[in-house]
Amino acid sequence: MTTTFDTTLDTGATSLLRFATAGSVDDGKSTLVGRLLHDSKSVLSDQLEAVEHASRSRGQQAPDLALLTDGLRAEREQGITIDVAYRYFATPRRRFILADTPGHVQYTRNMVTGASTAELAVVLVDARNGVVEQTRRHAAVAALLRVPHVVLAVNKMDLVDYAEPVFAAIAEEFTAYAASLGVPEITAIPISALTGDNVVTPAASMDWYGGPTVLEHLETVAVVADPSRDPARFPVQVVIRPQTPEHPDYRGYAGQISSGVLRVGEAVTVLPSGRTSTITGIDALGRGVDVAWAPQSVTLRLADDLDVSRGDLIAPSAGAPAATRDIEATVCHVADRPLRAGDRVLLKHTTRTVKAIVKDIPSRLTLDDLSQHPAPGELAANEIGRVVVRTAEPLALDAYADSRRTGSFLLIDPADGTTLTAGMAGAAFASSRPGVQADDNADSGWDF
Repeated sequence: MTTTFDTTLDTGATSLLRFATAGSVDDGKSTLVGRLLHDSKSVLSDQLEAVEHASRSRGQQAPDLALLTDGLRAEREQGITIDVAYRYFATPRRRFILADTPGHVQYTRNMVTGASTAELAVVLVDARNGVVEQTRRHAAVAALLRVPHVVLAVNKMDLVDYAEPVFAAIAEEFTAYAASLGVPEITAIPISALTGDNVVTPAASMDWYGGPTVLEHLETVAVVADPSRDPARFPVQVVIRPQTPEHPDYRGYAGQISSGVLRVGEAVTVLPSGRTSTITGIDALGRGVDVAWAPQSVTLRLADDLDVSRGDLIAPSAGAPAATRDIEATVCHVADRPLRAGDRVLLKHTTRTVKAIVKDIPSRLTLDDLSQHPAPGELAANEIGRVVVRTAEPLALDAYADSRRTGSFLLIDPADGTTLTAGMAGAAFASSRPGVQADDNADSGWDF
C-alpha cells in the first residue's frame, strides 16, 4: 500500500522556499533582491519612502532598490553587502525566506551561513564580465553545502544590448563548471535587475528567451520532497515526565523529526547507547497520531523505560546510523582566530554537545581552482578545509550528502561558547574522494 504524505500542517498554507543570493561585488545582487521585493509588492510604503529619501540625498533620481537590503551603514556607504540580510516575503503561490549573502571573498563565511539551510541559490553574473573567480567560488560553496537547486542569473543584459550569444556563452560555461561539482539542477535566466527585465515580469527586449522569470521559477521549483524516501532521524530535545495525577507514568521524548517518517509500532534504536525498543505512541499538537514525518515536532513514547536524554538520537532499527568517535569532514572556519590541529573544542551535533579534539587538518581547499593544499597546519577565517576530529563520546552522524541536518555540526570554543567552525561530515563534493583517515595513535591534547 502506498501512503501519501501531506507535508503542510495547514491545508490552506502555501509552501515555503528558503533561498540565498550570491554574486561578485557590483554584479547587482542587492539591486536584484530589491527589485524582486519591490515588483512583487512586498515592500511597505514607509520602507519605500525611506529608500527614496536616501537615494535623493545621494543625488540619485530614481530609488536605489539595493538599499532595501543593504541595511548596515557601512554597506550603504561602500555600496557592498557585508552581513547576511534575511528578508521574508510571500506571493499567493509561495512563502519565501531570502538570505542576501555577501559577495566579497573575505565574507565567504557569511555566504556559508546564509546558504547552509537554503534549498536554492541564486548566483549572479555580470553579463559584461562573464564567469569570474568569485562566481566559481560561489558555485563551489553551493556544491559543498549540497544546495539542490542553483539559478544562474545573468544580470545587466541591458548593457550588452540583450545579446543572446553573450547569455548563451556564460550559461554554457557556468553550467559545465557547476555540473562538474555535482550540482544536481542548474537554471539560467537572463535579467536586468535595474530595469526589472525577467525578474518578476517577462522582458519584451529578450523575446529569444522562453523560460521563466526569476520569481516564476522561485514559485514553481519543486522543494517539497517525499519524506518517506529519507531515513528517519529524531534527535531528542527534552524528556517529558509530568508525574501528575492525570499522567503519573507518562514518559515522552520530545523534539523535531529531522528526516523521514516514524510510525507507531516501529522498532527503533536509541543512539549512541544502541538500546532498542518500539514506538507505542506519537503525540503531535496535543493529540495522538499513528504516523509523523519531518519536519514535525512531536513527542515519542516507547515500550521500554530506557535511559534516554537530550542529545540522544532515535532511529528505526533497520536503518540506524553507526555511532563513531572519529569524524572526517569538510569545514568552513568562521572565527577570527585560526583553527589548529590539537585544539580542544566542543562539537554540537543536532541536540547533542560533546568534548572533542581536532586531530588533524589534512588539507585546505582553494576555491579559485579547487586545488587541495596538504598539511596547512591551520585554517584561518573564511578558509575551507578537511579536518579529522575525535570526540569524547560516540555520535550518530550521517554523511552530509545523505542528510544536511544530521550530517552537519559546529565546533565551539569551550572557553566562551563562540562558534569556531561549521562542518559537513563525509566527502566534500559529490565527485570527490573521501579524506584522510584518523590516526588513533596521534593523540595530543585531551585524552579520549
